[in-house]
Amino acid sequence: MKITFIGTGTSQGIPVIACNCPTCTSNDTKDNRLRTSIMIEENDKTIVIDSGPDFRQQMLRYKVSKLDGILLTHEHKDHIGGLDDVRSFNWILKKPMEIYCTQRVAEAIFREYAYVFAKEKYPGIPQLNINIIDNNPFSIENINFMPIEGLHYKLPVFGYRIKDFTYITDINNIPDTEKNKIKGSKIIVLGAVRKEKHISHFNLSEAMDVINEFNPEIGYITHISHMMGLHEEVEKELPENIRFAYDGMCLEIN
Repeated sequence: MKITFIGTGTSQGIPVIACNCPTCTSNDTKDNRLRTSIMIEENDKTIVIDSGPDFRQQMLRYKVSKLDGILLTHEHKDHIGGLDDVRSFNWILKKPMEIYCTQRVAEAIFREYAYVFAKEKYPGIPQLNINIIDNNPFSIENINFMPIEGLHYKLPVFGYRIKDFTYITDINNIPDTEKNKIKGSKIIVLGAVRKEKHISHFNLSEAMDVINEFNPEIGYITHISHMMGLHEEVEKELPENIRFAYDGMCLEIN
């Protein structure tokens, strides 16, 4: 299984308009991040987790010509704002895009994209087929997913475990019952927006503490804002078992 980080940033990301800070003006491509998303490829099947406003750019950048489904973590705009652009895949593949999400996230999609589900449909609108999931294991194209529910301040959000790879973003609290699902993961990816405390996200030290709690072979930080600082400089402060993810980084999962 191949996992590509097609975005590791946030809406507080890079570049910030009219910001002249070192991160926003950096020439290091690792400081230039699209909205957080990963792409999973196995047995000629391709699944993307989250479809933010940069979705179209991500699909073009990574030359994705076939997409079998989109799995969503939650309904915030930086994670569902690109769903309109699935229309290109509708046209190429001649079928609706399969969307996997909770009932609550589906209701947000119905509101945000009401024109997609209107009785009188405008020609050329995106075609979405909503598949409801809950906090139980499920499969998409023979790829098995284990949901891990945490809180994004007070909003329930899903992370996912695929084999020994755990991917969690936009969370700052993981209940003990859900932590049991993470145990034994060889790779853990966790969101952290900055070094300072945040109301709805882990900060860097909190994310590192959570990763170290499970002692994986390697941990990666994603959902990084420009306030974190320069990739090259801040990564020097990290322990050897924790690194920053960056756009375009690929992992092979057995």
